[in-house]
Parts: sequence; C-alpha cells; structure tokens
Amino acid sequence: MKISAYWHLLRDNRNIRLLWLAQIVSELGDWFYSVAIFSFLLEATGSAQMVSFAFMMQVLPQCFLAPTAGVINDRLSRKRVMIFADWSRAAIVLAMIPALYLARADGFIWPLFLLLFLETACWSLFEPGQRAVIPNIATGDQTPIANALSAATWSVNFAVGAGLGGLAAVWLGRNAVFALNSLSFVASALLISRMRFTEPHTEHLPGLKARDLVDFSPIADGARYIARDPKLLATIFVKGGAGIMGTNWVILPVLGERIFPIRLHGLSADQAGTLGMSTLLASRGLGAIFGAFLGGNIAGSSVRRIRWIVCAGFLMGAAGYLALGTAGSIFAAALTLVIAHAGGSATWTASTTLLQQQTEDRFRGRVFSAEFAFTMLVLALASFVAGRLADSGVAVRTLAMWTGAAMLVPAAAWVIASRGWRQAQH
Repeated sequence: MKISAYWHLLRDNRNIRLLWLAQIVSELGDWFYSVAIFSFLLEATGSAQMVSFAFMMQVLPQCFLAPTAGVINDRLSRKRVMIFADWSRAAIVLAMIPALYLARADGFIWPLFLLLFLETACWSLFEPGQRAVIPNIATGDQTPIANALSAATWSVNFAVGAGLGGLAAVWLGRNAVFALNSLSFVASALLISRMRFTEPHTEHLPGLKARDLVDFSPIADGARYIARDPKLLATIFVKGGAGIMGTNWVILPVLGERIFPIRLHGLSADQAGTLGMSTLLASRGLGAIFGAFLGGNIAGSSVRRIRWIVCAGFLMGAAGYLALGTAGSIFAAALTLVIAHAGGSATWTASTTLLQQQTEDRFRGRVFSAEFAFTMLVLALASFVAGRLADSGVAVRTLAMWTGAAMLVPAAAWVIASRGWRQAQH
C-alpha cells in the first residue's frame, strides 16, 4: 500500500474525506482536554487513583452501554447516531467548565466524574457507528486504506493534541481548553451531516422503540453469531490484549509529574509536571502513528500478514514497557513509548480490518460494540489496578515493567489461536 493511496482515497471519496475531517477536529479537542483533566486531578488531589478513576469514567461506561449501542447502530441510521452523539458531547464538555470551578472551590470533584461518564456514554454510541460505516462508504480495496488512515489520524491527533494540550493548559488555561473541545464536536457534527451514502442495514426494519433497548434478543443473536466462528471470537479479543497497556494512563501522568518534569524558566512545579506529562503522552501518540501504517500498509488485507503483525505488535508492547521501567531520561522514556505503542497501534489497525472482513454488515454494529466493550473493560481494569498499586507504594517504574511482562500473555494466546486456524485449514 503506497502513501499515494491515502491521497487518492481522500481526493476521490467525499464521504471518507468528511469523516476524516470530523475525526481530526473532534479527537484533537479530546486529547487537549484529557491532559487538562489529568493534570488538574494530580494537582488538586495528588492521587494516582483519582487519575485512574477519571480514565475509568472515560472508558468503563462503554462496557455497560456497548450492547445497547450496538443494537442502536444496527437499527438506526449510523450517520444520525454519530451526529446526535457529537452535539450531546459538545454540551457535556462545555458543562465541565463550571464543574472545574466547583471542584476547585469546594473540593467537590464528583460532578466532573459524572460529566466524564456522560461524555463516554455518547462516545459509546459514536465509535461503533464510525467503524461500522467505513465498509459502506469505502469501495473495493479502499477499506484497509481507510482503516489505516483512521488509525494513523487517531495517532497523529493523540501526539499533536497531547503535546499542544499541555502547552494550551499552561498558557491559555483549562477553561479555554474545554471550550475548544466543545467547539470541536460541533464542527464534527456539521461535517458528518454533509455525508451522503446508503445504509442497507436499515432496510426493511421496523422503527426502533424504547422497549427494544431492553430487549436482549438482538444482543443474544449477536453473541451466538460471534461464538460460532472461532476466528471471529479470537479477533474480538485482540484489542483487549493491547488494552493491558491501559496502565499508561496512570504511569505516564505520574512519570511526567514526579520523575520527568520539564522545568523551563518561569514555570511552576505543577506546570513543569504538566509539560512532562504531555511530552510522554505525545510520544505515545507518535509511536501509534508508526504502528497505524505498520498495521495498514504492511498488513493490508492479507490474513496471513495480519496474523503476524498482531503477534509482532504484542511483542513490541512488551519490549517497550520493560525498557520504560529502566529509562534514565525523558528522551529514553519517550523512545520506549514510541516502540510500545507502535506495536499497540499495529495490532489495533490490523485487527480492525480482519474483523470487518469476517463480519456481515447486519451484525457489524453489535460485533464492534462487543469488541469495544471488552477492550474498554480491560483498559479500565488495567488503569484501576495501576492507580491502586501506585498509591499503595509500588514504584511507577515497577508498574511499567509488570505491564511489559503481562503483554507476553496475549502474544502467546494469539500464537496458539493462529496455529488452530492453520490446522483447521489443512
């Protein structure tokens, strides 16, 4: 897959171009405000557990809402679902500004966590729709290119947003960061509203009623569909394996604030820690950029190459976090994060293409919601455990090395699953 393929895709496919632009503006805003939230919590409470709890509020709701979100995306227009989610997130993020004032004045932090929960609930509606719609707007061999482009864009947004988010929080203030994020969702909704494409999954279906949201028969149908295909079942767990690296949402803020602050003239200790944190998060995003092209360009749509890329990605994650535990400078730490998250991004991108190949359109929303639910559960558990261990006295470097060792488990499981596929083919 040549680099020019991405240019041709964006030039020739208007729907992909609009979805891509919407992704850019909304995700940049998201990473801006994530740095602001994490730095605020460390500054206000000094607790790694509070950071992990904030991250859990950004991911854990998806575990509970994903089945319903999958049904909604398989019964309604995915375009309309994404637009609704964007407008809702714009309002929720704007409401976080007075929540910060309340937390700062009275130490009342829970409204901020509630808003994080609600924002995540909207994200759980948006994300499966975005992934499920790509095969409807991509043609021929454009699907793996679109997946790689989406993953690479996420990674660039992470690197740029995390890096600039720290600078914006230091020099513009947190309120400006939240306002910018709210506006980014408005822009995303307007861009998606201009997309024009058919949605065959809605044909010949009755309208969605309130009681359908508590009807678990479509969810059970999706579960049976997944369970009867061992390849599909194994692929759904790939992103969950990479989710073990969710410990980074605790490890990197603590490393940036306490071990690798960037002390520039005129900055307070809190501001130096915020810059250190944003630098490490940006390095994580930079690695994800390389991984997206590794999982898209090299893997392509070849099942054999995808299997190898997934295994290599797990091993890169293991090596990177084992090395992070011994990094002696912020530059060395940044390099290890580039390696680790290049691996994580490669597995993410390649497994998305594989899952799209294996899934029928009418089940795609439920399948991606199930995958997302499991991934978010692993991410939430990993960050929660890391936060508890950090607050109980376990050194953050030790947590990094334990993360690297844990990444060997999904690598071994994937090798075993791949061997089973080859034996079944013979």
